[in-house]
Amino acid sequence: MRRLGLLLAVLAALAAPASALAHASLRATAPSYRERVQAAPGAVRLRFDQPVTAEPNAIQVKNQLGKTVSRRSRSVGRAVTVPLARLPRGAYTVRWHVLSEDGHVVSGVFTFGVRANAPLPTEAYGSSGPTRTEDLVRWLYFLALALLVGGLGFRLLVAPRTLPAAAERRFYLLAGIGAVATLEIGILAFVLRAEDALQLPFGRLLYGDLSSITGTRFGTAFVAMTLGFALVAAFLFLAWLTDRRALLWPAFVLGLGFASGLSLSGHSAADAGSSWLSELADWTHLAAAALWVGGLVQLAFVVWPTAPEARRAAFLRFSRLASGLIALVLAAGVYLSVVRLPQVSDLWQQGYGRVLLVKLALVALALTWGALHHFVARPAVERGEAGPILSRLPRSLAGESAVGVAILLAAAVLVNSKPPPRPAAPPPAAAPATTR
Repeated sequence: MRRLGLLLAVLAALAAPASALAHASLRATAPSYRERVQAAPGAVRLRFDQPVTAEPNAIQVKNQLGKTVSRRSRSVGRAVTVPLARLPRGAYTVRWHVLSEDGHVVSGVFTFGVRANAPLPTEAYGSSGPTRTEDLVRWLYFLALALLVGGLGFRLLVAPRTLPAAAERRFYLLAGIGAVATLEIGILAFVLRAEDALQLPFGRLLYGDLSSITGTRFGTAFVAMTLGFALVAAFLFLAWLTDRRALLWPAFVLGLGFASGLSLSGHSAADAGSSWLSELADWTHLAAAALWVGGLVQLAFVVWPTAPEARRAAFLRFSRLASGLIALVLAAGVYLSVVRLPQVSDLWQQGYGRVLLVKLALVALALTWGALHHFVARPAVERGEAGPILSRLPRSLAGESAVGVAILLAAAVLVNSKPPPRPAAPPPAAAPATTR
């Protein structure tokens, strides 16, 4: 009854009408978003869906070096225009802000190029790139994915079909935390990227025009993953509400599928040398790591303390599954390292390579720890022996989980780091001259 009341409350909240936002929206620009023009424009024009007020510095256009090439802005009704100095070939960043009729300051950014390709808005002049805060947020996102996807995988592939009520509650608690965190931390990651691209304080970002950012790979992946993981959370909630374990399967499959958004919008999709193979390897690497770390957490903090009768079967099944997952992590990681590091010396000369070395050291520690469980603890569990090894196994599983979480932190820093550039291909050799 209590669960039914909670469901009705959620449906009522979703059905409640939201207040309409009446601030101005940008409808068109000239030049348009990321347009490559052959002739230098004499002005930048913005058109809105309602009359706006613009200060003299409402539109600022800067070149690649940060020099301002725009003059005083002026607004007439729904249009704002700023004249430009004579523009040479290159990429340009346009940052704008206007006052709409409801009193809100609306802001945005876009880029264009004069006989040159325009950069992404997230790489426009003034954007600092990923920060340590974004590294932390990405790590928390990976951890949330492990709790959600890894927890679902453990419950469906490893744990017995029925668990004690205490274990079942703890499983849903951890998976639910993962589902909520995946949604909320994903939104936070997008906001941080948008805040950096627009160069706006958070208060003004609430009324910022984010259309230029949602049109990038990162923005498209954010929208798809937010909607997808909301659906995953819905299946998880319904499974808990109705006590139907079968509903966890679509949640698990959808969670694995939408996790690919990170691979389709990151280095494996956008950098030089990327291909569908690198995207597949990146997704395999992330999915296997999430299943491994999330499974360790479930085994150490759900099954072991609350389901003593299920310990033996769950440990033996997870031991077999973990061997395959670690093999996938290693194979995909080695392939991606070869793709992203043009030279072996980049391992110690480049920042990306040094972080990768830290990650490899953590993986080696995890492998040693896993080998101890596989070759020492597993035979003892199969024989049903009791002893000091098995008495310390819960703490050992928690320790391996901590190492896995540290590996996710190194992976988060790697994702936000720029791999070293690949060497340019040598120009084709000129055909030898012939004499007659």
